[in-house]
Amino acid sequence: MIRANCRNRFRAEDFDFIVRTLARSSNEAISLTELLTDEEARDAILDQEILAHALLSGETQLSISPQFYFYILLRHVLKKTAITDRMVCDYLASLLEEFSCSARIRPPGSASGNSSEYLSDMLLALRDASPWQAFHIRAHVGNYALFLSGIFPERVSGRSKRGAPDFSFYEGMGSTSYRVAAQHSLARSCNLTRIYETLAEAFHEIRLALNRVADSLLHLDDPVPGILLN
Repeated sequence: MIRANCRNRFRAEDFDFIVRTLARSSNEAISLTELLTDEEARDAILDQEILAHALLSGETQLSISPQFYFYILLRHVLKKTAITDRMVCDYLASLLEEFSCSARIRPPGSASGNSSEYLSDMLLALRDASPWQAFHIRAHVGNYALFLSGIFPERVSGRSKRGAPDFSFYEGMGSTSYRVAAQHSLARSCNLTRIYETLAEAFHEIRLALNRVADSLLHLDDPVPGILLN
């Protein structure tokens, strides 16, 4: 299950990157290191635009974790929309980390079968699923629909011209799946209810934000993005 836990999994090299990027002196470096131990202060520091610009500059080889990379870039984009909830950004960063790794940086559905058929098969499995299985299926369908339509919009657009489902299909299926998942007791016990509700309500806006991430920031057309070499 994907959780909103990227900020809890930052590594030492991530904090080193923050200090190197923001501190202008050894004294500032010491003060900044101390501030990073406070959760509220750390969240404010992570919002500094200079961090995103440093990631995007491409001037040096980055030695940071994928979860840090995705969180900073998503936060940079989402702040420009109405999606300002850090927990939602955290969840989306975890989603990109998980799906990018498992898909090995290849569009879902490229190896076998059509992605819409895959989603339909998942929904058919709901007929014989237990409540626990149904929750995981709904969450996965929402995640998959958002990842595919958000990170690979050209694939969805190209296939729709040949009769495959368009963005409305993925938005409808994803939004509905998140809305149903949000009502499950497992969502409440895992602190996912509010996140799923936001993803259901703002699926279209979040999908467009992920389109901007894919187009401008991640460069997933490259065989292996540098950040994932680590």
